[in-house]
Amino acid sequence: MKKLLLEVTKFMYFFTAGLMLFTNYAHAYIDPSAVTYIIQGVAAVVIAAGALLTVFRHKLMAFFKKGKGEQERAEIHIIEDDDTDAVVTTEE
Repeated sequence: MKKLLLEVTKFMYFFTAGLMLFTNYAHAYIDPSAVTYIIQGVAAVVIAAGALLTVFRHKLMAFFKKGKGEQERAEIHIIEDDDTDAVVTTEE
């Protein structure tokens, strides 16, 4: 693992150094709408990653809770009276 981390760090260092040394200046104008698209793309990736982590976290927690016994679930009963329309009670 340390060797892989070292190799990735070396690659990132030399890649970044190469980009900085061999950069051509374009003197170009960046349209504000293009920047808005970039911001939207980054926001979409962050939100999707957060949703993905939440789903896997819930699945992982459900997997570990499954072994501890059955979960008690609340039952909902609807009792209708003549005086009132409906009364909802819960039992745990």
